[in-house]
Amino acid sequence: MEATAAETGLVLNVQRLSTEDGPGIRTTVFLKQCPLACTWCHNPESIRGRPEVQWYGSRCIGCHSCLKACPQGCVAAGPNGIRVDRERCDGCGECAAGCPSNALEMLGVRRDADTLVEMLCRDRAYFEASDGGVTLSGGEPLAQPAFAAALLRGLHARGVATAVDTCGFAAPHVVQEVLPLADLVLLDLKIMDPVLHERFTGRDNALILENARRVAAMGRAGGPRLWVRTPLIPGVTASAENMQAIGAWMAANLEAAVDRWDLCAFNNLCREQYARLEVPWAFARVDLMRRSEIEALGAAARASGVDPRIVSMSGAVRREPTPQEDLS
Repeated sequence: MEATAAETGLVLNVQRLSTEDGPGIRTTVFLKQCPLACTWCHNPESIRGRPEVQWYGSRCIGCHSCLKACPQGCVAAGPNGIRVDRERCDGCGECAAGCPSNALEMLGVRRDADTLVEMLCRDRAYFEASDGGVTLSGGEPLAQPAFAAALLRGLHARGVATAVDTCGFAAPHVVQEVLPLADLVLLDLKIMDPVLHERFTGRDNALILENARRVAAMGRAGGPRLWVRTPLIPGVTASAENMQAIGAWMAANLEAAVDRWDLCAFNNLCREQYARLEVPWAFARVDLMRRSEIEALGAAARASGVDPRIVSMSGAVRREPTPQEDLS
């Protein structure tokens, strides 16, 4: 895959000082566009592969400058604030540029790979002190393969460690060309049952499992290390049966190529993000999991056939009830 220094891509956000996207202190580059449509997605603003605009009601001063600025007439004022016709909006950004209070914000900016690499390298001191680096996340980084490859090559040329956080749904040739450029692959294995996987993500998991085998083979041949991540979603993925099925499949197919299997607890911090995008979210009323629930799933994972030492758990938890509360 040919990628030049002039390669550009659609970047959602650059988050510095992250500790959740690989080892050490990291800067995470969130790219826009994802081939899956997970019903629980914690980054709904990253799914569409084009620029979008979101409205912050708390910042709006009601001047309606955005209505006049939009050349497509996609912005309107309603009883609940500003509304954006997202089917007609082309993401030009004129409404955001014309808003004096920054109540309208663009999601997705086209960036030049070489310029972005230089900016990312400003955090080199943090990376070197903590064995950290840069993680490409999303959305799905492999949905912009040439741009992802350009970033990985540029960072490696400057001695910065890299990771790619991927759902694994990508053409095999993209996996073979892009992921060997990374030092670490963070691969999601969400649901083992293919029917349930398609119901909750929009795709079955056959290609994802094939690509997991490919990444494991790369690692055994001296390529990137592999961490598997499973989101613990109440009522969907967070069952002992699913943990056992994923672990058994990993033990049978990925052998010793997996360094870590991280069980990532559900969080509901993205509720406001869905509201700003005017998108209903099926999990808006779902609470955080209790530590005891997460630990039970961890026990199921450790008993599934994988090396139990690789299982780790992360994420926010809610308070356990007191004995008195349990009786009430």
